[in-house]
Amino acid sequence: MKKAYGALAALFLTTSLSSHAFADGETIAVFTKNQTNPYFQTVRVGSDVAAKAMKAKTLHYIPTKPDSIPEQLSQIEDVVVKKPSAIVFIPVDYKAMVPGVEKINDAKIPVVNVTDRSAGGKFVAFVGADDYSLGLETGRYLLKTLGGKGNFVIIEGVKGSLTNIDRVRGFNDALKENPGAKLLASQPGNYQRLQALQVMENLMQSNTQIDGVLAANDAMAIGAIEALDGANRKAQVIGVNGTKEAIDAIKAGKLLASGDYNGFMQGCLGMMIAIRSLRNEPVITEIVLKPTVIGKENYQPYDVPLESRTCPSWDEAAKLGTK
Repeated sequence: MKKAYGALAALFLTTSLSSHAFADGETIAVFTKNQTNPYFQTVRVGSDVAAKAMKAKTLHYIPTKPDSIPEQLSQIEDVVVKKPSAIVFIPVDYKAMVPGVEKINDAKIPVVNVTDRSAGGKFVAFVGADDYSLGLETGRYLLKTLGGKGNFVIIEGVKGSLTNIDRVRGFNDALKENPGAKLLASQPGNYQRLQALQVMENLMQSNTQIDGVLAANDAMAIGAIEALDGANRKAQVIGVNGTKEAIDAIKAGKLLASGDYNGFMQGCLGMMIAIRSLRNEPVITEIVLKPTVIGKENYQPYDVPLESRTCPSWDEAAKLGTK
């Protein structure tokens, strides 16, 4: 999928909600999971870029404790009182946040679901990526690089989360396609860099030879690389999300590849759909981005600061729709 990049004339403007509508546009609340995973920052930037281009305003709700269900529920209580024009929503837990989504529905606030598909509630649209295909194609990239054989470990994300379930399923299917590949262990790093570093250190103590590491996100991939470097060991490592730190690590020859989850595009599209629905313009009810693997041969278009990217036109976005 082609990406549209360009220089922005100004920095993004994020405002607070007020009890009155803004004269120049709507106010859209954006819910993301945490401040620690760089992926969610790319979603926030993408939503800000789209809102600015469409003369709307954004307000970000981010739990101070990563992936906190009680905190996001509390933030929903707050947003229902303040009643923004619409909401772009990533649930911290796709099941536990359903009652919160239903409160948003009861308040008659339009909501667009992004990244993690909610198990319930009513949405204007869903925008996400195919986690299984990303895991499968990124895993295949690693296996091809290593000739389809060797000892492998998987560092999973948060147990029970949809992204983790599907990405790890893709990793495992890539391994099963190669009889010469042996899975030594599959352990959770909870999508956190430090936890993944500690998991990798433990895995290295238990296994004298690890040839490949399949990490369910880039932050954990970087943590695994740091553990390998600390132990003066070598292995090929892949991640998922296509974050800036991943691109930098690919450039430096530290990270083999990353599956592009494209949070910037998801933020763009979620915001565009939210605003267009408010303006009674045509929208797409479902967009699932196709998988792309970023490696040393194709990282250059991704080596662009988030602040210098632009969202696609609606005509370009409409071609991505699956429904």
